[in-house]
Amino acid sequence: MLSLKCLLCLLAGMLLFRTISHGQVADSLTEKVIRFPARLFSRIQGKTASLDRQLARQTDKMLERMARREERLRRRLSRIDSASAQRLFAGSAEQYAALARSIVMDSGSVAIPLSGEYLPYVDSLKGSLFFLQQNPQWVGAASPTQLAQVQGSMAQFQQLQAKLGDADQIKAFIRQRKEAIKQYLSRYTNLPPGIAGEYQGLNREAYYYAEQVREYKQLLNDPDRLEKKALSLLGQLPAFRQFMKNNGQLAGLFGVPAGYGSPTALAGLQTRDQVTQAIQSQLATGGQGALSALHQNLQSAEQQLDGFKDKLNHLGSGSGDIDMPNFKPNGQRTKSLWRRLEAGVNLQTSRTNRYYPNVLDLGGSLGYRLTDKSTIGVGTSLKIGLGSDFRHMALTASGASLRSYVDIVLKGSFFASGGLEYNHTSALRSYQDIRRLSGWTTSGLIGITKTVSVKSRVFKKTKLSLLWDFLSYRQRPQTPAIVYRLGYSF
Repeated sequence: MLSLKCLLCLLAGMLLFRTISHGQVADSLTEKVIRFPARLFSRIQGKTASLDRQLARQTDKMLERMARREERLRRRLSRIDSASAQRLFAGSAEQYAALARSIVMDSGSVAIPLSGEYLPYVDSLKGSLFFLQQNPQWVGAASPTQLAQVQGSMAQFQQLQAKLGDADQIKAFIRQRKEAIKQYLSRYTNLPPGIAGEYQGLNREAYYYAEQVREYKQLLNDPDRLEKKALSLLGQLPAFRQFMKNNGQLAGLFGVPAGYGSPTALAGLQTRDQVTQAIQSQLATGGQGALSALHQNLQSAEQQLDGFKDKLNHLGSGSGDIDMPNFKPNGQRTKSLWRRLEAGVNLQTSRTNRYYPNVLDLGGSLGYRLTDKSTIGVGTSLKIGLGSDFRHMALTASGASLRSYVDIVLKGSFFASGGLEYNHTSALRSYQDIRRLSGWTTSGLIGITKTVSVKSRVFKKTKLSLLWDFLSYRQRPQTPAIVYRLGYSF
């Protein structure tokens, strides 16, 4: 009897401990959700406001360029048929100006859903703001400041969403203008080269603007660590999960009726086994080769669809235009300055001779991506003397260098590299040593660079360079003609 009482007391204690622990976890989660989003709202407001300004500025510039190109086209076509050209371009300048004003003045008072591809983080962000707006207890109902931050974040997000919707409408308008101009030009067989060039310019402007809008959407869809943590905390709330299930973007596309998944709702639906049996019974009438023929036809259809998809992506690059089959877009053009910069460090050693000790070049570089296949940059390095051998190690300041370089893709991860460098092979003791040109020697480098991707939080890739200094033979004393260099880019 005593052992039974002890066992019951032990079970009761375990249940009480689990209940208390569950309550503590729930209280801890509630506390985190209440306190955490305060920083989130300022982050959201800053991010969306920055994208809002960039989108409005880039759209205004693009519309100005499109209007100028159409005006040049109008003047050229007026020399051929002034009346038809006047009808084609009547009011186009005013329409471009009106579109520019609309995207700048749009405050997001009218909610416009985003079109195009589904952006999961944007959907979650919008849902979380709506949820916190309707359930202020999760951000502290007694704090007017936090409630104002929720309202401000929601208003800024809706404004950006409205401008992205305006951008989609602008893209549709530009497509209409391009089609109208294309149909007009198709009536003529021998057009002057300048007219064709202006029309291709319209196509390029439309392509790069579509890519720019897509870039902004991807930036909005890229959460940072703080935003991910906030969404993960909200995702643990059953109320938030139910809210997203009913109000998310996917819920609007695929409406889920009440009682979905219940036995009543599933009554009458065919199971997978029933569908399989029905297909097999139909194929049985075709003989033994019917099933294999069906598989072959399905594989052939998939291959044809993949071929059409690859062709469309090759011609139009997803959001581009198929009117320019020979057009090779520059993917870097739509990126901001900071995203086109590439910082790196590099190491280089040179062996001793009777004039110089063993030297380690520790350098840094900053590159700018001109295109997807070419990069130019500048750099500098500090020359550290290591001594003559292991028994005579000595660290000394042995000079510095100034560098410029260019990398061009040959194939895959192999690059053709070249550059011009100025090397000072003795210690720089004063500013006069820098100004004295006689103390600097020149190096002209050409060679091959191999890049290797690195899975690291700090470095993105490793660069292995084999270079030939074709100016080394002019130096006295002669510097090494072959240079090996190891680099890392951030």
